[in-house]
Amino acid sequence: MGYSWKDGILLKIVNVIVYFLFLGSNIRTIGVYDSIAYHSGKLTYITPAPWAFLIWSVIHLLLLGTIIYQFTENGHRTIIEGISWRFPLLGVLNAVYVNLWASHHYIVAFVFSLLVSSAVTHIYYIVKKYHEPADTADEIFVHLPFSLYHGWTTVLVVLSAFTAFGVNAVTHHAGIWTKVFVFLALFFLEATAATYAFSSPEGDLPASIAIAWFLWAVFAQQHSSAFIHWSALAFAILALVWVAKAVIATGLKIRRGRSGISLDEERAPLVGGN
Repeated sequence: MGYSWKDGILLKIVNVIVYFLFLGSNIRTIGVYDSIAYHSGKLTYITPAPWAFLIWSVIHLLLLGTIIYQFTENGHRTIIEGISWRFPLLGVLNAVYVNLWASHHYIVAFVFSLLVSSAVTHIYYIVKKYHEPADTADEIFVHLPFSLYHGWTTVLVVLSAFTAFGVNAVTHHAGIWTKVFVFLALFFLEATAATYAFSSPEGDLPASIAIAWFLWAVFAQQHSSAFIHWSALAFAILALVWVAKAVIATGLKIRRGRSGISLDEERAPLVGGN
């Protein structure tokens, strides 16, 4: 028998419900993030400017396309047969994480950031390793959102760790150890952006962009410590170099008439478990 949009209908319905109930609630929560985190929450020395979190809107918009795309034959093959029940699991974990963070339960939120990262990493690995894009729609509605999501959850693990265990930038001066840990965190993120850029001949452009976006937002936000401010700028510029490398490599690949972003297993930048 040929493909029917009703194949795997239970999981497709669950995906739709999870998207609108859980990921939809994320959008509402993130929409008021500025008033929650910047007026009554905890500011750290790695907290980015509020506009950094606009990337959530991009991710969720792309995932809406993923939800629609699952009803096509190619989408069914990757989303229903490949990703399977990992997507609704990710939606639930992500909603719990965002709401914990918004309600200032930072240590528990950090734990859930690791769980979210693990879930995204597993999906990312499956998509990149076993489901090369068949066409442009595969690129846009499957590979693009999960690449961007994976890069962003790498950022969130670092940010959540500082929010849970770091000092409050409003009430505490940045001591030497705070500066050291922030510097190491920024270096780790920049190095991860480089790893994405060199993970394949064309690199993983969306994931690199997610990290570079965050580093520029940190530079824009952090002014109380000159060391952190200018360190963020240096690493943001380096991350932009890796983004440019991925842009050039992707452009060359498009000119050669090939599509798809492959990810070699041994070089996959992973945060969280498989």
